[in-house]
Amino acid sequence: MDATRLRVLRELADRGTVAATAQALSMTPSAVSQQLKILAREAGVTLLEPAGRRLRLTDAGQALVVRADDVVAALDRAAAEMSAYRGSPRGRVRVALFPSGAALLLPGLLDALAGSGVDLQARDEDLPAAAVPALLADYDVVLTHRDERAPDTSSPRVTAEPLMREPIDLILPPGHPLAGQDAVRPDQLADERWISVRGGFPVDDVLMSVAAATGVQPHVAMRINDFRVIEELVAGGHGVALLARHAVTSRAVVQLPLAGVRAARIYELARRPAADDVPAVATVLQAFRDVAARIGE
Repeated sequence: MDATRLRVLRELADRGTVAATAQALSMTPSAVSQQLKILAREAGVTLLEPAGRRLRLTDAGQALVVRADDVVAALDRAAAEMSAYRGSPRGRVRVALFPSGAALLLPGLLDALAGSGVDLQARDEDLPAAAVPALLADYDVVLTHRDERAPDTSSPRVTAEPLMREPIDLILPPGHPLAGQDAVRPDQLADERWISVRGGFPVDDVLMSVAAATGVQPHVAMRINDFRVIEELVAGGHGVALLARHAVTSRAVVQLPLAGVRAARIYELARRPAADDVPAVATVLQAFRDVAARIGE
């Protein structure tokens, strides 16, 4: 089976449609379809089947995609080794980070990689953990986050490594009746006006835990994913909020831990299972670990 056609199948699995695959590979849709037909003949089995107006992978197709990941990873490793022999940089690594995680870890990551020969290309992606498989179509490493009670994002095509745990705290406006306590119980928050993030993110998952503990559905007045904006709204007395501990930067709010509820998010490093064998990617992963270890909770 031709490696180029295996890449086409892999892209289709990641992107879902022939049109999106063609755009990613700078091919025409008809050329993509032709490559997939040839690959099916090479494999001797049906790899795709109709699903409405789209195509989906058969069981054999899904199994071959996993093997295609291995083939592509092996080719990437070979390219990295040849680059080392030529004395060129060890390679480009594309990294996606959620914004508050980037603020916490990216400066230290860049410092750690200085002089390593790794060309780090970083972008922020403010998406929930469920989006990781799709993001890995465009990135080598994805830093994501999830509620600590949620399952990790591992699958046959995704390795998800827990990197660090960050508590999620309550933030209150100055002068709030609860601001003088050492910690706040969920039952004390039943009547509050909340400012939260969009659903599917760890902070909102913890808010749902507060709701379960109190038996009262929280009144969420606003949903805003920018933590800085949330801080300003809380400081102005427009509600209370939950924020990740290291993301709180304003001195105009009161920050307190929650008592009696598991309130934290887990940072995860997601990548394809064979990515660790690529020297440049392994260097970036270790730099992430070193930076996170210095931060702690």
